[in-house]
Formats: sequence, structure tokens, C-alpha cells
Amino acid sequence: MTARIIDGKQVAADMRAELKAQVAKLKEEGIVPGLAVVLVGEDPASKSYVTAKERACEEIGIYSNDNRLPADTGQAELMALVDKLNKDPKINGILVQLPLPKHLDESEVLLEIDPAKDVDGFHPVNVGKMVVGEKAFLPCTPHGIIQLLIRSGVKIEGAEVVIVGRSNIVGKPIANMLIQKNNTGNATVTVCHTRTKNLAEHVRRADIIIAAAGRPNTVTADMVKEGAVVIDVGVNRVEDATKKRGYRLVGDVDFAAVSEKASLITPVPGGVGPMTITMLLFNTVASAKQAAGKG
Repeated sequence: MTARIIDGKQVAADMRAELKAQVAKLKEEGIVPGLAVVLVGEDPASKSYVTAKERACEEIGIYSNDNRLPADTGQAELMALVDKLNKDPKINGILVQLPLPKHLDESEVLLEIDPAKDVDGFHPVNVGKMVVGEKAFLPCTPHGIIQLLIRSGVKIEGAEVVIVGRSNIVGKPIANMLIQKNNTGNATVTVCHTRTKNLAEHVRRADIIIAAAGRPNTVTADMVKEGAVVIDVGVNRVEDATKKRGYRLVGDVDFAAVSEKASLITPVPGGVGPMTITMLLFNTVASAKQAAGKG
């Protein structure tokens, strides 16, 4: 068996086309979704990511409010900016790019964001709503994974899912989403991590494997049963002298070998990655609808 590739770029493009149509319809009614991005400092990866988000906003017609602050910005100044954005009716979503410089308290900043504008889905109010199954902004990467599965025709209900990784950004939220009593849940979920004994034994039971450990080759072919669906969330740099930049990007899965056993698999890059920004746009449009009484 050779796995079919789940093309995250194509799924993201399809969803952005849908969102663009929704935004155009909202604009006809005088509603313009707005996303504010706050970037503190000059971290190259963060700058690149923020630029990509701004381009994505432009692509589908969302108003983008760009706030770039020097690395020595104080806590009070940053909190005041978040408060200002909370009160701005043109802003439906607030994204504070992480990580922040070490002298700033990330938790305090995230708590300051109005839960109704928390399009990252990290505020404890939204996390709590997600856990109990209430309507909430869902974290972007886990929600993107759900969309990839659904739009690839994968049956989630009743499936044995093994998640490798327990981060607050991916592992924990995707586990909670998959066990919900709804049409994108009802799976039986096992969460594995660095203290799990006999990792391979757990993973071999899985109909769906979600690898989010942050370490290359965490999931190898001998750990995967024939026909499993494999979602690789990892993005790791490994040295590669044949590449101009001296490295290449790989996931947490041994892609070449696992592809011979899986039925479906996401590549790295081009799998889960493109979905993260797309779900941020999805949440921003949903927030605009809610603010206008249409959600």
C-alpha cells in the first residue's frame, strides 16, 4: 500500500475561497472582519509568520491591523495596546504573536484579550468552553487537523486515535475535540508523551495517528498498522549539506517508510502547516458574524 497524500495547501486554498465569498457577502451588509496582529521584537520566524498572516488577510478581504513594537516594550505598554484593541469595534480578532521577549508575562497578556476576540483560542474561557463542548473559538492547528480529516473523507466517529504529544497548543486540545459528542468527535483517544511506556504498542492500535512530539522519526513504520491515517504536525530542521540553506524540514514521522503502510498521510511541509493560518481567518470571520448578531 502506498499512502494518498493529504494536500494541506489545497484544503487551505479551498477553505480560503469559501471564506473570501463569506467576507464579500458580509461587506455587502457593511460588515468588514478585522484582525489585529501584535508583534513584539525582531524574531525572524515570528516576523515571517506575521507577514504571512497579513498576506492571508488581504487575500480574502479581511482588514489587517498591524502593530509592531520594539523588543524592549514594557508590560504596561503592551497591556494598554491589548486593552485598546479590545475596545476597537473595527477589530474582531486579536493575535499576540508568541513567544514574547522573556521580560514580558505571556499569561497576563493572553488573559487580557477579550475572549470574544480570542481568535487563537488560547484564553482560558475559550479553552474551558471547548472542554465542556460549548461553542468557542477552537485553537487553530487542532481545528485545522479536524478539517483535514473531514475533508479527506476520514471517519472520526468510533476511530481509535493515538496522539503523540501533550502540548497546550496541539496535543491536549485535539484530544478534547476528538472526544466531544458531536459529528467531528466520538473517537476513542489515547494521548502518549515522554513518560509513556511502550509507545509503539499504543501507536500500533491506532486508526488515526497524530504526531505532535517535536522530534524527527518519533513515529516509524514498525509502529503503524496497515491502512492507518497519519497526521504529522511536527516541523523539525535537520542538517542537509545538499540544500543551499544547509538544512531541510521534516516532520515527526518517518515519511518515506510510513507512506508504504498508511492509507493517508500529511507531508511536511505542505500538510498541517497551511491550515493554521486558514483557521485563524475562519475564527476572525466567525467573530465578525457574532459581533454583528449573525453568529
